[in-house]
Amino acid sequence: MIKYSRLLLNPTKLLHTLSSETIFALSSGHGKCGVAVIRVSGSNSITALKQMTSSKPLPQPRVATLRSIKDPTTNEIIDKSLVLWFPGPKSFTGEDSFELQVHGGLAVINAVLKALSAIPRCRLAEPGEFTKRAFFNGKLDLTEVEGLADLLQAETELQRKQAFLQSQGSLSKLYGKWRSTLKHCMAHIEAYIDFEETETLETGIIESVRRDIEKLAEELKAHLSNGRRGEILRNGVKTVILGEPNAGKSSLLNLLCARPAAIVTPIPGTTRDVLEVTLNIDGYPLVLADTAGLRARTEDLIEQEGIHRAIQLYHKSDFVILVINVERYLKWKQQHTNGSLKDYIVQYVDGLNLPKFFIDRKNLISTKPCVMVFNKIDLADRSEYIQGENYLSISCTKETGVDDLIRTISQHLKRICGEPSAEHPSMNQLRHREHLGACLGHLESFLAQHQRQDTVLMAEHLRKSMHQLGKLVGSVTAEELLDVIFRDFCVGK
Repeated sequence: MIKYSRLLLNPTKLLHTLSSETIFALSSGHGKCGVAVIRVSGSNSITALKQMTSSKPLPQPRVATLRSIKDPTTNEIIDKSLVLWFPGPKSFTGEDSFELQVHGGLAVINAVLKALSAIPRCRLAEPGEFTKRAFFNGKLDLTEVEGLADLLQAETELQRKQAFLQSQGSLSKLYGKWRSTLKHCMAHIEAYIDFEETETLETGIIESVRRDIEKLAEELKAHLSNGRRGEILRNGVKTVILGEPNAGKSSLLNLLCARPAAIVTPIPGTTRDVLEVTLNIDGYPLVLADTAGLRARTEDLIEQEGIHRAIQLYHKSDFVILVINVERYLKWKQQHTNGSLKDYIVQYVDGLNLPKFFIDRKNLISTKPCVMVFNKIDLADRSEYIQGENYLSISCTKETGVDDLIRTISQHLKRICGEPSAEHPSMNQLRHREHLGACLGHLESFLAQHQRQDTVLMAEHLRKSMHQLGKLVGSVTAEELLDVIFRDFCVGK
């Protein structure tokens, strides 16, 4: 395996090391399939292509051509294949590359890979190595690489959309614009430092830079204050189902995922541990967790641990589904004729011992986005149905109210995650947030030094902010960071 840490100090040497080895791999899925795509990239691609096909001229670039594929050591024909030739730098990796579209039987694939390995200076690619070469050849920056990785992992439509936009440079263009602004400002500050005593400079140059930096700082603040929308969409909206024992939480989980994922019994306290399922709700990824019923006291040590885990999960969640047994509410209403629905909900939450659930108890504004579900409505009179912006009546047994519940959950998910767009891209990695936060800190230090008119320190803070943006897009990088980004890529990508 190439050790990149020493080579990063010498990009020319690094690129030579990468391109001197020609790599190949199966890029389509493993197992039997109709067509398998085998990708080859590197300086020896022309030789490999000529040896793997007949002695005809090279195919026209980016034009599918039917050729016989043979073993260069035995001249035995292995298969007939569509061949696509991509001369560098107009290829995914920036190097000479080609693809073979062969029949997808395991024997055919293995025979082609074996034949390629017999060609000098050709070897099997490591995970993510094609993309790594694209990065080092300037075809992608790190944010685009991360977008491509997310695109391969996307499970819902909106995850796909966000990842695709990022892989196509939505974040890269925004951060590139900010870097250009910083470069421009740095050039003016350094010119002022170098020539203020010997040359006549344009008046107001420092004030002009200050205005540009103030505007850039505001843009960074707005970008950072998006409520982790992109991160939540990328990782899934962590959603916890809470409620007292036997309220119907497990039944609700089973209803939403349309299978008996959780054990349901009339015995309170059946659920002891956390059970998670991942659902696709209108393109949004919902990571739904069923939890133990919450109550103030229990002598059962296992149930105590289940309650503890439920409360821990509540603290880490992005969205809450609070399940209430409508039968118990109606009994309470008979005993408290002057009591309101809000009074009951406040009392109910207090009984669950959920710390800091409400921001505003009077108006029932919860700390986290929340929908309150009144379950078992089939056991009550229809006039008792409770409907509102954040209230829903359902019956898990009769499967009534499910469409309204899903529609309400979808509306909440849209508010939590937003909708990806090229015009307003959202960062979706903690790494992005850390570098941008550090960049903003240096810009604010620049503005503080401006008040003291210390141009040398002002220039230093601009250099440091540029350095943080460089780390973000990969113009400043290290082996450890590359290992983290590329380790989850599959072989052949």
